[in-house]
Amino acid sequence: MTWQPQVPGHLLVGGLCLGLALANAARPHTVALAGSILVGGAMVAVDTPPARLFLAAALLCACGWWWGGLRLDALDRSPMRAKVGEAGRAVVVVTAPPTAGQFGVRAEGRLQSFEARRIGEPVLLELPLGRSPPLGGILDVLARVQLPRGPSDGFDESTWLRRHGVHVVLRVDEWNLLGRRGGIGGVADRLHGWLARDSAFGLSGERQAIVDAIVLGDAHGLDEGLLQRFQASGLYHVLAVDGLKVTAVAGGAVGLAFLLGAGRFAAELVALAAVGGYVLAVGARPSVVRAALAAALVSLAWLTARQRDRWQALLVAAAALLAWNPYYVFDAGFQLSFAAVASIFVVAPRVSRKLEGYPVPRSVGQLIGVSTACGLATAPVTWFQFHQVSLVTVPANVVGVPVVAEMLGVALLTALLAPVAPPLAAALAQVNGGAAAFLALWARLAGGLPFAQITSARAAAAAASCVAVAAYAWWRCRMN
Repeated sequence: MTWQPQVPGHLLVGGLCLGLALANAARPHTVALAGSILVGGAMVAVDTPPARLFLAAALLCACGWWWGGLRLDALDRSPMRAKVGEAGRAVVVVTAPPTAGQFGVRAEGRLQSFEARRIGEPVLLELPLGRSPPLGGILDVLARVQLPRGPSDGFDESTWLRRHGVHVVLRVDEWNLLGRRGGIGGVADRLHGWLARDSAFGLSGERQAIVDAIVLGDAHGLDEGLLQRFQASGLYHVLAVDGLKVTAVAGGAVGLAFLLGAGRFAAELVALAAVGGYVLAVGARPSVVRAALAAALVSLAWLTARQRDRWQALLVAAAALLAWNPYYVFDAGFQLSFAAVASIFVVAPRVSRKLEGYPVPRSVGQLIGVSTACGLATAPVTWFQFHQVSLVTVPANVVGVPVVAEMLGVALLTALLAPVAPPLAAALAQVNGGAAAFLALWARLAGGLPFAQITSARAAAAAASCVAVAAYAWWRCRMN
């Protein structure tokens, strides 16, 4: 099967995405609902296909605008804001791995009750230094309700948390573990614990921290100096879970199924299960959900003998994420993920074709094309969000990304073997440890180069001007 564009489908899903995003500018619930009714009536009146297609897109835009407003109202609703300044006993479920800082332990949680009153609201927990609660733990806490911190050093924690539905902080004085959550959350906790325990089987220190970051997207075990080198080299994304890793999990599951003698149908089902389990283990972040939905749609298209359209898969993923949280349009992970993938679709093939006349292996040419596309597309986002742009991202990723892809595969294989063959798992983990040491060395080398990273507006403007002049010169050469 080949990728075939389906413009009507793109227009319809694009209209839905536009409406969901517009909810961030205004929330005219009644107007949006009335508009959808009017557009629906107009669709009945017109009889030309282009007009109906346009009106259908407008209808989805109006419906998305209405729904986006409802979701933002729900995200902004917080019964606990009225309790700010009060102290009391609460029952909280820890929903993300706690992170230990210099002054305490922080963890995302869901407040089940406060002073025996049922709440059901996401909160941020601030606990004293010492033991950390387990992921998925149900805690009985004595805490004071406070507002999140405001803008500081260029980061507004209060706004960032509000866009994720968190409006208050519980400063915990004491806590006791009551039990563990069950259901799908409990399954996710067990999967996360298994990967955290066995993917770096027998490793310790920096090597274990790098493997944990690659597999689970948890880079809190790395020292600040190394993290800065990863950022300066443009390799910081390998420490997060992105589309590359979700695709690698799906591909590895298919390959393993084929190796065990399964047919294509069974292999696609195994891939769906593997991607679903991986998403549960690492958490439903925008980049992860985008890649998981795209992989699932590709597999479902094959299973149902339908044509596959990568642009449609990208738009459907965007619509699903924005329907859940329209605030995601402001999220750096959302912006970086979708900008990079769109650029891979458009820019990467052109760069790869330009390298065909040079003595560059095809695989390396494709990797250069993808790295160039991602670097160009994400540079404005990283500057807007973090005020920095890496100038060595292409060569750094050409070397580092293949290593990361291999490390992820070895780490997952290690986790599978650890319960049944510990010596073999330990040997594989040592191999991965050597790769982790190389990756850290490469990040330090590439990120430590002079002018590896731009952090000033003047330097960014100069670099952008150079890129524009080079692009114009290249265009003039092609015209002549």
